[in-house]
Amino acid sequence: DVQLQACGGGLVQAGGSLRLSCAASGFTFDGQGMGWPAVGWFRQAPGKEREGVSCIHAHDGVTDYGDSVRGRFTISKDNATNTVHLQMHNLKPEDMALYYCARVLLGVGRYNYWGQGTQVTVSS
Repeated sequence: DVQLQACGGGLVQAGGSLRLSCAASGFTFDGQGMGWPAVGWFRQAPGKEREGVSCIHAHDGVTDYGDSVRGRFTISKDNATNTVHLQMHNLKPEDMALYYCARVLLGVGRYNYWGQGTQVTVSS
């Protein structure tokens, strides 16, 4: 059914950039699917609570960002490939975490499908 696979993580120096990608299957990003799907990025560092990073709506492209990443990260979607990207700039050590993509049906309200995650490591 619905599958999400995150990739693109790696090692980067503080101030550098990475681009994460989330390949999805089982639903479409063109806004014609049922239930108003959206895809979000979350992250979790060891000993820390899971944090919402960004999300994007399939039907209208509306985006949102967590305060800690606003102005540095950009989320986008490619409807043709069912892929969501997270372009991260000016990475900071506090951005180091395991990043997950997840899918929500806005009509339901909770993220119910999650990818495995990709590790982002930021060195000083």
